[in-house]
Amino acid sequence: MTLERALNPPAVATVPATASLWRAIAGRFGIHVGVILGGLLGWELASLFTSPIFLPGPASVAASLGSLIASGEIFVDIAMSYFRILSGWLIGAVIAIPLGLMAGRLEIARLVSAPFINFFRFIPPIAFIGIAIIWFGLGEASKVILIVYTSLFTVFLNITAGAQGVVRERIWAAQSLGASRGHIFRTVVLPSTVPSMVTGLRVAMGTSFMTVIAAEIVAADSGVGHLIWDARLFAQTDRAFAGIFVLGLMGFAADLVFRLLVRRLAHRYEIHF
Repeated sequence: MTLERALNPPAVATVPATASLWRAIAGRFGIHVGVILGGLLGWELASLFTSPIFLPGPASVAASLGSLIASGEIFVDIAMSYFRILSGWLIGAVIAIPLGLMAGRLEIARLVSAPFINFFRFIPPIAFIGIAIIWFGLGEASKVILIVYTSLFTVFLNITAGAQGVVRERIWAAQSLGASRGHIFRTVVLPSTVPSMVTGLRVAMGTSFMTVIAAEIVAADSGVGHLIWDARLFAQTDRAFAGIFVLGLMGFAADLVFRLLVRRLAHRYEIHF
């Protein structure tokens, strides 16, 4: 009996661990719900002491959002904003990734790029809105180019820092085993740069959302930014708040999908967020 018990222990040890995990998840969810409800309550109380034009209450904003959903207008705006954001973000990343790797590993590339990067990265994309319209017109190209400009510098700087920060001992170990430069780049440098690359892409996505709103305010007849600005012109503050709420949900959804993809595709690089 003792030997049988030793070979086949009862499977009850995982129950407390599973229960503890669910309690932890429920606790976090409860905290999040409590914080959200507390924020909504504070918002509602604040709206009672001021004009609806200045600060509409949650119910008024929800009603405005419901009318936008019912008319289908909001879905067109979301689609247009997502198209501009993702297009510019991806194009900027495709350009920045090889350039950042090159600047991180080659001193001559770093010396050549440094004056331009350190000059232009301090100029916000909003400053180029007028020039972008003159050069590329009022179509989608001007808006996408501005987002490319925004994401390029963020991704470039993160990747350059990551490529520069590769532990030298790893490279020396690969060289001592007879690895070629190309092999070292593929198996040592590139994997070591992945965490910095992911950070740059994630931050660049956030700045892309900021840029598209500015571009849509000035030169667009669709998009969430245009919706918010158009509501201001007619003093429809509840509609503007609805657009801001939608923008936050868009960013939350995009970041969630990005994190899920990273966990699935780059889980072996120990990226935690």
